[in-house]
Amino acid sequence: MKKHLILITASALLFSCGGDKNHSDENGNKALQDSVQTYLDGYNKKYQELSIIANEADWKSNTHIVEGDTVNATAANKAKEEYSKFSGSAENIATAKRFLEKKDELTAIQVKQLKSILYKAADNPSTIQDVVSERIKSETKQTEDMFGFDFKIDGKSVSTNKIDEILADEKDMSKRLKAWESSKEVGKGLKEGLVHLRDLRNKTVQALGYKNYFEYQVSDYGMTTQEMKEMLEKFNKELSPLFRELHTYARYEFAKRYGVKEVPDLIPAQWLPNRWGQDWTSLVDVKGINLDSALKTKDAEWIVKQGERFYVSIGFPELPKSFWEKSDLYPAPTDAKYKKNNHASAWHMNYDQDVRSLMSVEPNSEWYETSHHELGHIYYYLSYSNPEVPILLREGANRAYHEALGSMMGMAAMQKPFMENLNLIPKNTKSDEMQTLLKEALNYVVFIPFSTGTMSMFEHDLYAENLPADQFNKRWWDLAAKYQGIAPPTNRGEEFCDAATKTHINNDAAQYYDYALSYVLLFQVHDYISKNILHQDPHNTNYYGNKEVGKFIGEIMKPGASADWRKLLKEKTGSELSAKAMLDYFAPLMDYLKKQNKGRKYTLPELN
Repeated sequence: MKKHLILITASALLFSCGGDKNHSDENGNKALQDSVQTYLDGYNKKYQELSIIANEADWKSNTHIVEGDTVNATAANKAKEEYSKFSGSAENIATAKRFLEKKDELTAIQVKQLKSILYKAADNPSTIQDVVSERIKSETKQTEDMFGFDFKIDGKSVSTNKIDEILADEKDMSKRLKAWESSKEVGKGLKEGLVHLRDLRNKTVQALGYKNYFEYQVSDYGMTTQEMKEMLEKFNKELSPLFRELHTYARYEFAKRYGVKEVPDLIPAQWLPNRWGQDWTSLVDVKGINLDSALKTKDAEWIVKQGERFYVSIGFPELPKSFWEKSDLYPAPTDAKYKKNNHASAWHMNYDQDVRSLMSVEPNSEWYETSHHELGHIYYYLSYSNPEVPILLREGANRAYHEALGSMMGMAAMQKPFMENLNLIPKNTKSDEMQTLLKEALNYVVFIPFSTGTMSMFEHDLYAENLPADQFNKRWWDLAAKYQGIAPPTNRGEEFCDAATKTHINNDAAQYYDYALSYVLLFQVHDYISKNILHQDPHNTNYYGNKEVGKFIGEIMKPGASADWRKLLKEKTGSELSAKAMLDYFAPLMDYLKKQNKGRKYTLPELN
């Protein structure tokens, strides 16, 4: 999964917030509203100025990592300190609270901004500046240690792209094991930093009344921790019958692939094509559709440019020239004296037109899909960068919206009619539709227990339960067994910290449920587009060139966080957030899998 990485918020932009005065509520207190608006205009302006400086410093820290060089880290820490002193100042906290005492006399959009100010203040309150300062330094160091790590196989340095390539294609188990174990080595050096960050993050938000950092992050959805856990468990249960079939099928098929006669109850992690077992798609090769073969004739730049052409075809503008000039889109040269963040991300630098992406694009199907996903974030930023949306609310309707819309565009770009339209596969290509659906399920369905279970429950326990450091690895693998049905190749003691090998644990903490909700949202929106705009089978759509699709998506994107995410979803799709569309999409697969699994041993429990 590729999550957009923004230092300060999920996004931001430049414009005069004075236009917000047009939202005056005739039933409100006009004098009070004017006073609040003056304060908000000043806050937005300063917030933007400091965010630009901090984002620029963070960009350098992620794109040019040199072991032993502290220049970028020092600059990033200084910028974050200045930002935190402002956003977490006692004066801003007191002012926002005072105005909110009379929220019934203010406009709705003013109330949203004031609440946003308090939410952001809780992440770095000046009342405990020493804790905030220490957290900033620790987070910068953790990022450098994580992305500056030198992965090695047999003593030779390898990229994470190479590790992923081995896990996707290699059948020699000794080589697979070496690659998998190499991918986990980084966790050892990150454990101490993670423990320290857990304590600092909890202390930071507790200063403004939150119980812990997990509760703080969940509150951004307008939900309690318990409500979020119940929602995640509900989605996990609803999809568990299908996942149980997929797990049984995969155990036997992987055993066949690797020549293993005795099929294990839990899938060994090194058998899987993904470092965390969140994606099993390489198990299936859909004959007739070989996107990787077609993309070998392209270069990396074509991959990203094609993503832009898709968005333009449905009515979005061309990307700003600065995107191409300032982004870091391709792998660092093999002889480079520096390293870069190897996780794909989209950045909103100035809450206006300075949008960038950090990727390591290569001409293959994974990066083809990822590029469409990341550009989804970019176009979301640009869409809500308009005078109707105050800078403080230039974010997704909720964090899952950003991921959902990006992932939906990635999925759309992988559907057969879409690829035929681009001549990436021959017209009227014959392929096994059930195998295509199976491959998609090994991506989207398999991801749900990882995101709702292993990741989200680990982070819940880490922050809300103060999980002891000497239980990190045990808890991680207990959750992986329970939710994903996978196991490590050997006993992994507490000298390891396999959870910390997942970048989000370190630099995007306590938010991984965003992805789970985004997949549910993705299928709900895609289902609506397919049936009500395209009038096509949701399994075989072609968004390319359809301006009505672009208009519909743009209407979801444009208001940013100024809209209530629940009302927006109900207004656009006609229903509340529900897994029904996802379940309907994969319903034809159940009978097929049951036939394939006849006589096989099921090892995951049936969830009621």
